[in-house]
Amino acid sequence: MPAVATLPLNPTLAQRLAGLDQGQRLRLALGVVLFVAIGVIGLVMGRQAEWRVLYSNLADKDGGAVIAQLSTLNVPYKHAEGGGAILVPADRVHDVRLKLASLGLPKGSVNGFEMMESNRFGMTQFQERLTFQRGLEGELTRSIQALSSVQNARVHLALPNQNGFFREQQKPSASVLLSLHGGRTLDRTQLAGIIHLVASSVPEMSPSAVSVLDDTGKLLSSPSDGSGGALGVDAEQLQYVRQVEQLYSRRILDILEPIVGRQNVKAQVTAELDFSQTESTTESHKPNQAPEVSAVRSQQVVESSGAAGTSPPSGVPGATTNQPPAAASAPINGAAQPLAAGGQAPLAGGGKRESIINYEVDKTIRVVKGASGVIKRINAAVVLNNTVATNDKGKSTSTPLTDAQMEKMTALVRETIGFSKDRGDSVNLVNAAFASEKVEVIDVPLWRQPEVVDLARSFAWPLGTLLFGALVLMGVIRPAIKAMGTAPVASVASSNVRVNQLDAMESEMPERPQLAGPGSANDVAQISAHEKQLDDARQLTRDNPAAVANIIKTWMNGEAPA
Repeated sequence: MPAVATLPLNPTLAQRLAGLDQGQRLRLALGVVLFVAIGVIGLVMGRQAEWRVLYSNLADKDGGAVIAQLSTLNVPYKHAEGGGAILVPADRVHDVRLKLASLGLPKGSVNGFEMMESNRFGMTQFQERLTFQRGLEGELTRSIQALSSVQNARVHLALPNQNGFFREQQKPSASVLLSLHGGRTLDRTQLAGIIHLVASSVPEMSPSAVSVLDDTGKLLSSPSDGSGGALGVDAEQLQYVRQVEQLYSRRILDILEPIVGRQNVKAQVTAELDFSQTESTTESHKPNQAPEVSAVRSQQVVESSGAAGTSPPSGVPGATTNQPPAAASAPINGAAQPLAAGGQAPLAGGGKRESIINYEVDKTIRVVKGASGVIKRINAAVVLNNTVATNDKGKSTSTPLTDAQMEKMTALVRETIGFSKDRGDSVNLVNAAFASEKVEVIDVPLWRQPEVVDLARSFAWPLGTLLFGALVLMGVIRPAIKAMGTAPVASVASSNVRVNQLDAMESEMPERPQLAGPGSANDVAQISAHEKQLDDARQLTRDNPAAVANIIKTWMNGEAPA
């Protein structure tokens, strides 16, 4: 029997691909391309840098300069939605900011004294003075914008030309326009700080010459003529009254909250203050005091001497001289001494002595100025919640306070605010059950919670890429690989069948199969396969006898079969 030609049992990849039909090959190529594309996309998205804001709300000029410098530094960038911010990779934000800061970027829409660096040749004195004024306005604008409450500011300076020929020089003035952030205001101290900042930056400028306005056109500073002084004082007085009321309310809460618990006491205090200023002057005189105690203002003593028993004429000629001397009308100390006419006292030697002493008048002048902001009356209203107790079963019960507890707490409140009956102070303490507001808790589903949504967004790309890749692998590539593994085996089996059929036809005396003994399953399988081959050869002879005759003819001629 001639040798039977067989194909290799382990076909190569090319033979497996050759065994596929055109549709299977197309599906296999498409699956491989999709799988590679999914892998590349997942790798790129996984390594994509996180973008952070470099600068936001830049002016067009500064934005263009920053982008040009980023292109020079080979730093990738992109714009946020709406173009309000410039984004760069998160790991390069701080490095890029420092590099741009060293280059003076962003400069900002306000130019300061750097304008003086670009002075061109041939500038007139007026142009130099105007450039200096614009630079000073820019520097003041930058300083004012550094305040947390100020969003934007503009400063206008009026600097008159100083001339030595004028007797009275015109003083400089300034106007400041402020735009505040939403929900923010400027208090009196911040406003005064802005005014003094501008006034101190310009020589010979008075703080009263600075006007400050907000973006609604409201004048924030007091007018220079002083007409708004009373309004400013009233605002300060109202603020002081509010501070006093808050102080007393806080003191009441601090003394009662440890007793009744937090959120179980409410207190409101109304204070009446007297801001009137009074001044009184009092002048008082004490009665005459002893000469040892009284202060002598002046003293005059006149003495004259003459012959014994003679006395020079004295006095005013007339009837008054002939009258005897009278006693002193206002003695200071001691008994009155008789004086001669005209206030003269005779001496033993015939002379006379005159003594005049002037004493200081005792006077006291007292000037009393009343204090401003004196408390006239305080009214306090306090509400206490009922005592809430919870039993073992978790049921809450509300119990009103007793009269003894109310009296003790009223006494505490009076001592806390410095209660004075003479001033007309009043304290009203009320016990009532507070109304509890039921807070409706909205049960947000787990899949709608912000944390879950952010987590899902962060894992969307990796999981989506993985699932899509698994779908392509299991749905497209795996069936094609299975087809590659089965197609070559079938082709080998068919080739062996045809060769065996021809070999069987070539043999004139085909071998008869022999029955195998019991227990030889392998021999039985070989006989069954050989019989099947003989049946296939007979069927081929019946279906196509001409082809079989040509094959036998070539064999008889000794030629190799086609």
